[in-house]
Amino acid sequence: MQSIIWDWNGTLLNDLDFCITTINKLLKKRGLNLVTHDSYKAVFSFPVKDYYEAIGFDFEKEDFAIPAREFIDLYNAGVENCALHASVNDVLSYFKAKGIRQFVLSAMQEDMLIKTLEQQGIFDYFEGIAGLNDHYAVSKIERGQQLISEFGINKNNSTMLGDTIHDFEVADQLGLDCILIADGHQSEERLQKTGVKVISELKDLKLLPL
Repeated sequence: MQSIIWDWNGTLLNDLDFCITTINKLLKKRGLNLVTHDSYKAVFSFPVKDYYEAIGFDFEKEDFAIPAREFIDLYNAGVENCALHASVNDVLSYFKAKGIRQFVLSAMQEDMLIKTLEQQGIFDYFEGIAGLNDHYAVSKIERGQQLISEFGINKNNSTMLGDTIHDFEVADQLGLDCILIADGHQSEERLQKTGVKVISELKDLKLLPL
């Protein structure tokens, strides 16, 4: 059976502006230059430590764990105010009606991931949810491998949908096809360099032969 593995942040959840506002609070506190919508999408990357350094954080002055924890605390306190991208419910319903299995694979802590999916009212669309859990997984790739094994996902008939180059890298490591959506945390120009299919908006997925 055909399967879709969704990324969460930036792909289904429209948290881009919230992330920019949040990181700018940390930058302002340290007297560093703030990021704009365009400059953020041009530099955001994984691992996030590299992205932090690229926007001015100096980890000779402070440990990376300090701003990383500040960001997570601010993010978790306000993420429930973020909305889904337009067309999310329509697209999820469309694939459900076609009998396609749907899963979520995210770098978010799993308990927070489940909580936000429930808050947004879309938890029941997904057969399986995989976020990070310090006790048994250290990466999105490892969790993806566990998800595929646990639910017997056919890799030859599965597509990963995300909004960053990292999603492509994860899909590549997992042996999955990938489609990227340029409506999240990285610019379309950067996503195009992966060589995989890139679309502008979530609703465009309904036009593709998945």
